[in-house]
Amino acid sequence: MNRIGRAFLRYLIKGLLIVLPIALSIFIVIWAVTTVDSWLNVNNILGVDPRTGASRNIPGLGLLLVISITLVAGIFVTNFVTEPMYNWFTKILDRLPILKFIYSSIKDLTEAFVGDEKKFNNPVLVEVEGELKRIGFLTQSDLTNIGLPGEAVVYFPFSYSFAGQVYIVKNEKIKPLNMSAADAMKLVVSGGVSHF
Repeated sequence: MNRIGRAFLRYLIKGLLIVLPIALSIFIVIWAVTTVDSWLNVNNILGVDPRTGASRNIPGLGLLLVISITLVAGIFVTNFVTEPMYNWFTKILDRLPILKFIYSSIKDLTEAFVGDEKKFNNPVLVEVEGELKRIGFLTQSDLTNIGLPGEAVVYFPFSYSFAGQVYIVKNEKIKPLNMSAADAMKLVVSGGVSHF
């Protein structure tokens, strides 16, 4: 390959490294906004433009509505909902088994990332097989109450995904990592290519 071809290829790769993350980020934001807008269909409330006959469309109106409702709910719960009201709501959910299961699972997952008691704040290195090790997050360090003394629960997120797997691991195979939980999550989710 001649010098011009190599330079062209080098510039093309460097351009991809700049353009691709920006383009994908913009695409994901636009996709999220249009998806929420289509789910809520808020723009139909604005009516039809008499000149064109098309519905009036304000991009992002649905997402703005979701953020506003979430903010108002947060303010309301923080300032007005008391412990007895919360306990009453929990008792009602306990009587609805399917809804209780879905609600508690989503609530636990949400609190694991953004709640007051974040669950994924103990990054660990676990020896899996021989020399193979995996980065995970210690979520429960004592399983004596279920008959597994000396074992712990470790969550292993997948790379390039928000999913993961849960393993029960012997405590001696778990080694705490000297890094923040955010850095550990970024390292795993990026497939190990993120620098910290």
